[in-house]
Amino acid sequence: MIEIVFTTLMIAVFGRLLVYAFRFAWGFSKALVTLLLMPLFLVGMVVAGLIQFALPILILIAVMSWILEPAA
Repeated sequence: MIEIVFTTLMIAVFGRLLVYAFRFAWGFSKALVTLLLMPLFLVGMVVAGLIQFALPILILIAVMSWILEPAA
């Protein structure tokens, strides 16, 4: 009987830690893409001569960030 209680509590504790780990990984990956990879991607497109594609992407991102701005 004690093994069932122990197993249930183990799953509850480590299941919650697993959820927190996935939340952290998701937030970290969003920050990494937003702050590092997207600007490097756009600058790389401009350097490669693809300004006609980089500018509309930049405008689209700017409009989306303006519309989806969280209410403060």
